[in-house]
Amino acid sequence: QVQLVESGGRLVQAGGSLRLSCAASGRTFSRYVMGWFRQAPGKERENVGAIHWGGQTTYYADSVKGRFTISRDNAKNTVYLQMNSLKPEDTAVYYCAAGSQWSADADQYNYWGQGTQVTVSS
Repeated sequence: QVQLVESGGRLVQAGGSLRLSCAASGRTFSRYVMGWFRQAPGKERENVGAIHWGGQTTYYADSVKGRFTISRDNAKNTVYLQMNSLKPEDTAVYYCAAGSQWSADADQYNYWGQGTQVTVSS
């Protein structure tokens, strides 16, 4: 069982940066693939990216590639989403998720946080 709590979301101007954190409980955090997803009003949840167990392998959606960076600190049971050059279209609720499969598919993730709101003003 893994419990996830996101933090760091807030209102930011376009072009700005934010770092989201996702703190996990449970001793087996390092065994999970960690994904970040987002959902904007009226839109489906989309994958932002993911990071493999050891942290060496990452994946990013084309929409955020080059602007967002995912990292993890297994000693702190925490995964991060560094977001730079933010755009108004990045406005969404951001969720972290834990799963056992390397995937961009939300259905492959077993545990989810409650989400944190990111709003980017133009």
